[in-house]
Amino acid sequence: MYGFYSHGISADAVVTEFSSFLEDFWWPYVENRLDHRYIQAATKWACIEMIKSGVTSFVDILEAPNAIPGGLDAEKEVVQASGLRGKLTFEACERISKENANAGLMENDRFVRENKGEHHLIQGINSIHTLFTGSDEFIKKAKRMADENGAPIHMHLSESCYEGDWCRAHYQQTPVERYEQLGYLDRNVLASQVVQVSDKELDILAKHQVSVVSMPISNCEVGGGFAPVSKMLDRNMTVGLGADGYVTNFFEVMRAAFLVHKANQRDPQVMPAKTVYQMATSMGAKAIGLEDAGSIREGNLADLISVDILLPTPINEKNIYDQLILFCNPQNVVNVMVDGQWLKRDGVLTTMDKEKARQELRQATEEFWKFQ
Repeated sequence: MYGFYSHGISADAVVTEFSSFLEDFWWPYVENRLDHRYIQAATKWACIEMIKSGVTSFVDILEAPNAIPGGLDAEKEVVQASGLRGKLTFEACERISKENANAGLMENDRFVRENKGEHHLIQGINSIHTLFTGSDEFIKKAKRMADENGAPIHMHLSESCYEGDWCRAHYQQTPVERYEQLGYLDRNVLASQVVQVSDKELDILAKHQVSVVSMPISNCEVGGGFAPVSKMLDRNMTVGLGADGYVTNFFEVMRAAFLVHKANQRDPQVMPAKTVYQMATSMGAKAIGLEDAGSIREGNLADLISVDILLPTPINEKNIYDQLILFCNPQNVVNVMVDGQWLKRDGVLTTMDKEKARQELRQATEEFWKFQ
């Protein structure tokens, strides 16, 4: 959610490829400078953007090494007030120090244990960054702690060619092969991005029932490439959709998932609208561990949205998914309900003050962009 600080940022960094994106821009200009106040200001606006787009449940990865302990609690305070259903985690890694990495693991473990229970709208999961920012010992410890606290664990996986090239140079293995050797992969793992992976790696991920969240627009931003989502789906993998803090209009995210794979594979039949809809709803819910959400049926969570599709062309059972994904936007979302509570009613936000949140983030951003 803190990604809003990078929107339009006027940094002097010149990004040449993915490792440069992290080392020359993302880490020094954004992540390393976050504190609790900055986190809360961005979280307020992120919650507003999600509610506007009809998002009811989400996972957020906080990447802020200087904001622990307590970074997740700062997020929780805002998300709880918004009424959204959120799973929050801190991205632990060793790029700052081993001490900071351990503090990240402890932040997650504490937050998971303090927010356990089906009745909690806010829950915790575990997270690490990547293979190139964590030692074998650290990664195995993170997975062991996740197994002990009973919550899923997340990692960014092969977002670009960089991690694969790095892993082959250091271990003579692909990233997925390395994770498998470390005993990391199972059905409680959530991998995001998963762009530069081979068919063999996909077979391994499918065998271990690893869930994936694809970030189609973010992958374009960093020049990572196009994730082989259709191959994942052919292997019956569970794949959801995410924004990665970049373009947060979820209708745009769905449109990107519908369109970019057709262009990349030069096949207009791949990624039909109904499949994208499922990735955004029932399959996406399953990917983040919500088995009782994402579809309307007896016994499911009372998380519902209504969309007013006032389009100039008729809607029928054959075109409903295309009409919804390709030609609607957040302004078409009329009502949003989470756990039986209205967060948006008749087009009006009911739990958050949009203008106040906008002003807070504008002021925080003006301060944040003073790099000296």
